[in-house]
Amino acid sequence: MKLKTKIIHSGKDIDEFTGASSIPIYQVSTYAQKDPINLGKYDYGRGDNLTRHAVEQVVANLEGGKAGFAFSSGMSAISSVFLLFKPDDEIIITQDVYGGTYRVLNTIFSNWGLKSKYVDMTDLSNIEKSITEKTKAIFVETPTNPLLKIIDLKSVSEIAKKHNLLTIIDNTFMTPYLQRPLEFGFDIVIHSATKFLGGHSDLIAGVVVVKYDELAIKIKRIQNSFGAILGPMDSFLLHRGIKTLAIRMEAQQKTAFELAKWLKEKKGIKRVYYPLLEDHEGRDIHIKQADGGSAVLSFEFDNFDIAYKFMKSVKIPLLGVSLGGVESILSYPASMSHAAMPKEERLKRGISDSLVRLSVGLEDIDDLKEDIDSALKIALNK
Repeated sequence: MKLKTKIIHSGKDIDEFTGASSIPIYQVSTYAQKDPINLGKYDYGRGDNLTRHAVEQVVANLEGGKAGFAFSSGMSAISSVFLLFKPDDEIIITQDVYGGTYRVLNTIFSNWGLKSKYVDMTDLSNIEKSITEKTKAIFVETPTNPLLKIIDLKSVSEIAKKHNLLTIIDNTFMTPYLQRPLEFGFDIVIHSATKFLGGHSDLIAGVVVVKYDELAIKIKRIQNSFGAILGPMDSFLLHRGIKTLAIRMEAQQKTAFELAKWLKEKKGIKRVYYPLLEDHEGRDIHIKQADGGSAVLSFEFDNFDIAYKFMKSVKIPLLGVSLGGVESILSYPASMSHAAMPKEERLKRGISDSLVRLSVGLEDIDDLKEDIDSALKIALNK
């Protein structure tokens, strides 16, 4: 099947017991057993749930993985993956990683000795130089959040294999519709399914997909033991949201690209970040490993005052935390996605106080342009 068809017909799109055209919400905590010794596959809701299992299989199929696991949030998915490691292990991390990932590594996991090194992976030699005998994994985002830096997945995978390291990627921005890192040799893919996979800003969820049976056994054990599972209702909503993933991503990224090119010509904006722009660093690499630019772009104003007035003046985009909804969402990384990162660390990564991030929704592009133009004129006192 082509990917658009596979999204709809995943192998878990019809209820096996009733023939229902969508998997029902199995709102259940425990299951009756026929034998007290030989328990069935379904014994307790934390371990398995039919609704959750359906959406886990869908995402695994789309990513081309061996197994998928659904968690109660993107951060619980990320944290559960970090539980694969032990004290004194080291992980090499993309420099401008999502602020929540930075926070959990530098607070919770650093407390019991898991070490993290943040490097600019656009220069692959930085990865090689950072590897020690204690290094166990490389954690990647590409495009990164929020500067949309591009990292060569195939090359990172080759470096990892040479040193016997795990490769992990947060693929939230791209989704499996646009980028499938397992095809480039990665071992583990993570999504904040709250974002594009769910697509409607009505659930919190995280997903992990693994490439091998050995990893599947380990993540399943962590999921069951740690217990940060996705509930039946949110599993149903995520399963339903994924069915429109292709059509949403096609429409949203088309608008995002047009807006990115249009914003480059606007006064008061000194830089626009979007992977498909001609002058975007790493564009050629991105085109080789992805099927589009996705629907997130960032742009930097001439100064904070303009940025602040602009954010206060826009009317169509929702000003808030998150991305990937059917509505456009304007975020301010300094106080939102990267609030957990100390200002000096944030600035060191190029995330300035005049930078905003826009997740483009399904609104008419002319309406978005008119609203942005109006807000920019107010911000520039025109």
